[in-house]
Amino acid sequence: MTDIPPPHGKPPVLGYGHLNPYLDGELGRRFTLHRLAADADLSALPDEVRQSRALVSFGSVGAPAAIMDALPRLEMIALFSVGYDKVDVDHARAKGIRVTNTPDVLTDDTADLAVGLLYATVRNIAANDRLVRAGAWARGEMPALSGRVTGSRIGILGLGRIGRAIARRLEPVAGEILYHNRREATGAPYRYVADRIDFARQCDVIMVATSGGPEAAQLVDGAMLEALGPDGVLVNISRGSVVDEAALVAALADGRIAGAGLDVFAQEPHVPQALLAMDHVVLQPHQGSATRHTRKAMADLVLANLDAHFAGRPLLTPVV
Repeated sequence: MTDIPPPHGKPPVLGYGHLNPYLDGELGRRFTLHRLAADADLSALPDEVRQSRALVSFGSVGAPAAIMDALPRLEMIALFSVGYDKVDVDHARAKGIRVTNTPDVLTDDTADLAVGLLYATVRNIAANDRLVRAGAWARGEMPALSGRVTGSRIGILGLGRIGRAIARRLEPVAGEILYHNRREATGAPYRYVADRIDFARQCDVIMVATSGGPEAAQLVDGAMLEALGPDGVLVNISRGSVVDEAALVAALADGRIAGAGLDVFAQEPHVPQALLAMDHVVLQPHQGSATRHTRKAMADLVLANLDAHFAGRPLLTPVV
């Protein structure tokens, strides 16, 4: 392999998978930017791509061990996301590759969407919108009565940054806020329930805000949905992998839970066909952080971490 020096001395950086347009433009301006599809054949990379010293990707693409091994000069992985469950963190650590993410800057917008999904689901907003647009209301059809959010026992599954932001927004209307974590959160003003099934049994609503990764895979399973019960609502703005999707579809179809607001899915962008026909389900195409303000802030944090790395300064938001 021949070392190919980057033009103008700009460090070579690889954009892996689709990137935010603003981020892509800034990367091209500041660095020698190479682009690679997430499904590219890693055994046939051009030499100039193999010289990349940093990799930038969406959290949904991440960085498996194979791409790290295909880039012998890789020093850093900069994620355009909070979640890093699609990064082989142990492999990165073993190879001395730094990893950064973009926490905090997307907390408020993601929490806003979670609360919006809750109200849209409980108050039948999406279904009623379809009824009006189809002319059914004008023809005399009356929508079904909805549930209510005010006074509900709202459970936060994962009381991290986003979970706390959701809880703060719902404090004025909730009858009670409780939470379940792997361990009790220091200084949290809400009631902790250590057992997840007992937690679900005590909730009217579960807001899924836990981090992803193998330890959280299908944490919300059939038993937990059964405990939530026929009047319960599930909202997920975390990761699709956290919910047993087949069990969720079955519970919704059988009326064993009342509804769901879903921003994430197990096999994105593919959504189970059964969900598309359900009026008691509100679906979003993974929009938690998708505001102009937050996406720019996320991109700026990615760039700041890259700038810090190549200048030999401490990383702003290191994972590894």
